[in-house]
Amino acid sequence: MVSIRSCRIARLMPSALAALALAGCGGEADLSAATADAARPLKRYDVVQSLVSNDQVIVAGLQAGAVLVSSDQGRNWRREALGPASLIGLTVCPDGSLLGVDFYRKVWHANADGQHWKAAELDKPRVPLTVACDTQGGWWVAGTRTQIAHSADQGASWQVTDLGEDAQITALRFVDAQFGIATAEFGMVFVTEDGGAHWAPRGGMPDEFYPYDALFVSRDEGYVSGLAGQVLHTTDGGLNWVRQTNATGAPLYRLFLQDGAPHGVGAGGTVARLDGEVWRAVAYPDPLPVFFASGAAVLGQSALVAGGPGGLLRVIATSAR
Repeated sequence: MVSIRSCRIARLMPSALAALALAGCGGEADLSAATADAARPLKRYDVVQSLVSNDQVIVAGLQAGAVLVSSDQGRNWRREALGPASLIGLTVCPDGSLLGVDFYRKVWHANADGQHWKAAELDKPRVPLTVACDTQGGWWVAGTRTQIAHSADQGASWQVTDLGEDAQITALRFVDAQFGIATAEFGMVFVTEDGGAHWAPRGGMPDEFYPYDALFVSRDEGYVSGLAGQVLHTTDGGLNWVRQTNATGAPLYRLFLQDGAPHGVGAGGTVARLDGEVWRAVAYPDPLPVFFASGAAVLGQSALVAGGPGGLLRVIATSAR
């Protein structure tokens, strides 16, 4: 039985750890509630770790071996069990198909409608942290020890580039057929200008910056979010970086475009939008002081979907001011 004291301690922990610790903080068992919960696609113990959308579905990657798929812009969800899996990253490939990276060294692939999920084994990096699809449909995974794995045959085989640093690559993005960029621990930046055949260091983010996520809108312009609510901006492809003001003060764990504008979600239920050179809070009804681990645009709508621990999954309007 989980003690009241242990639950109180969990609520004082950093958000990512608290989400796991609070999973068992439910008080006395409520069998009727448990029965009702079993019928719902989203369970109270679920932790939403990743979100992505294409023009057909929104997909949420869960910690507990499943994905949630919505084909009606987040109003209803269906649950698809994957088995032992923890999807920490999701992306969309050029053909609309979906790609997810599993903490347990697998890559999951599904049709554009979010069905027929299949896994491909991955040996390196030892801890995968980010996934990308290039413009040719090639699969890319990066993570610990600055290792980047590439598959041109949907996971049947992998080629690994080892950049030789004892650091984590936390975000990898391809902007076009030739240019890709990876941001890593200690402010490291690596780029490819030949479609991933070669990767090389470029510039560097200040003060050994630790990046949570990166959003690049062109070869030149991109944004990286990090510890303590910091956000950096580059206009020269990662050679130089300038700090932007984050008026929310909250760390932003995921960055993405919504209605053509950079948005982010993060600590304390924060939703932020870039307004000029300042990240400002997007107000929404009934906010909860629980972190959003991920977010994605609801395509065709002035809305986004955000998720986090405790079965939290919200569709939030982002109408222009």
